[in-house]
Amino acid sequence: VQLQASGGGLVQAGGSLRLSCAGSGRSFSRYIMGWFRQAPGKEREFVAAISWSGGSTYYADSVKGRFTVSRDNAKNTVYLQMNSLKPEDTAVYYCAANGNFLRPKTADEYDYWGQGTLVTVSS
Repeated sequence: VQLQASGGGLVQAGGSLRLSCAGSGRSFSRYIMGWFRQAPGKEREFVAAISWSGGSTYYADSVKGRFTVSRDNAKNTVYLQMNSLKPEDTAVYYCAANGNFLRPKTADEYDYWGQGTLVTVSS
């Protein structure tokens, strides 16, 4: 499985961005998909995850109410809509595939990772 994340960029605080993660392979629709981020000098952290059907979603407390994860299995793509962005959201954002449905927030449970896309939020 190959994952390609895109949509990052520079945005002012309060603005919005939508990240996309396009995946290859016929199994994409069966994967739990996750978004993680890593800011400079910090550990990678969980952002959001979505079940294979899209029926269940999970969010970090820091983004709840501002970010929305969704997916289109027909397009093998998962999205992260980010609203009300804050400077502390600045990070490289990674998508990941094939997580564990019992531990969707755990990075080590994901088998495949994209290359990351940089999001910079200016104050």
